[in-house]
Amino acid sequence: MKTNKFNRREFIKKSSAGAVGFSVAASAKSYANILGANDRMNFAAVGVHGRGKALILAASQQKNTSMSAICDVDERESDIAGKFVKDKFGKKPKFYTDIRKLLEDKDIDAILIATPDHWHAPMSLMGVQADKHVYVEKPCSHNPREGELLVEARQKYGKVIQMGNQQRSGLISIQAMKDIQEGLIGDVYYGKAWYANDRKSIGTGKAVEVPSWLDWELWQGPAPREEYKDNFVHYNWHWFTNWGTGEICNNGTHEIDICRWALGASYPKTVASSGGRFHFKDDWEFYDTQVANFEFDGGKMLSWEGRSCNGLRQYKRGRGATIHGTKGTILLDRNNYIAYDNDQNVIKEMAAKDISATTDTTGVGGLDVYHMSNFINAIKDGEKLHSPIEEGHISTLLCHLGNISQRVGRKLNLDASNGHILNDPEAMEHWGREYAPGWDMKV
Repeated sequence: MKTNKFNRREFIKKSSAGAVGFSVAASAKSYANILGANDRMNFAAVGVHGRGKALILAASQQKNTSMSAICDVDERESDIAGKFVKDKFGKKPKFYTDIRKLLEDKDIDAILIATPDHWHAPMSLMGVQADKHVYVEKPCSHNPREGELLVEARQKYGKVIQMGNQQRSGLISIQAMKDIQEGLIGDVYYGKAWYANDRKSIGTGKAVEVPSWLDWELWQGPAPREEYKDNFVHYNWHWFTNWGTGEICNNGTHEIDICRWALGASYPKTVASSGGRFHFKDDWEFYDTQVANFEFDGGKMLSWEGRSCNGLRQYKRGRGATIHGTKGTILLDRNNYIAYDNDQNVIKEMAAKDISATTDTTGVGGLDVYHMSNFINAIKDGEKLHSPIEEGHISTLLCHLGNISQRVGRKLNLDASNGHILNDPEAMEHWGREYAPGWDMKV
């Protein structure tokens, strides 16, 4: 006779195959009948120093969940994050430094990934290959090819992969999209996204001995090896090309995704980006000031303005988006939605019930809870996923294309069916990356 535990794993595995893009027949009631008391979702969190704690918190606020394991290359998190998990779930989790060891645990249903960017896609692939569902923070990839591979992996292994662009699950954002579709501001044609912060200089790093608490080899993982310096860990890796993806992927992904969603746009046909590292002279390899423009078929476009080191707000907001149409404009951020007619009169206004952080490094808030709930319901009940990897990849790709245009210093022409760069071999050299020996991604 099969045990309840086996039935639970088999049901979750089978129900997830239809969870992306449409609802499967199994309802919450039928799921409960099949699984009974054993329907608890068992999570593991990977990368728990910063953003990972927000995901742990979001998972703890769902019904019938557990967090049996955490993984981090900073061994101090065994106590720090371990205590955090115990406070939220009532039991201290197992602690791993090596994701490969964690994935051997067959009782784990899903992994929550909040590691540095260079780990996102390889770890997601490893997760689905180990029969786990995956919630991966944005950006879902370090380069365009990795995003394509994750889409292939989702299709091959049938697991749920949700990207952490959590505003897709925001109630006011969903309402704004419904209003746009119903013609509240007419035909939409332009989206403007922005992000402004006052980040300080990261200085010039010095080669030092690796801290005793850090497994530098595993931290680097799939990335080519570099000597450890004192300004890499834990946050400044964002600004180094070997591991990070710059501000446009770090934060621009959110509002670029909102604009693309509102426009009903898919892959762009052109992208042009300009900017530079203007505010400080230091080790920062990306851009503290960047303006990227994307044009789509059908007479639509969006732009993103990023200012990492000059925090002057637009519309009194450090981040947000405006959606422009023939009958008016919508101003939308994580916590508020305001619609204007063409005479600048407010015609609709909504505020989020649960506030979310905007420009700090952790971003805890109600949106995390909603997005995690959608992820769990997609696994259990086949609820339509708000940010399936197919959509997450496209929005992330726009950000990568902005960086590529910036690097080569010119406008890129694209295949609007898949986002590939046309007639520019130099630009296409940035489509993928070099991996450390033994870490190539293979679907």
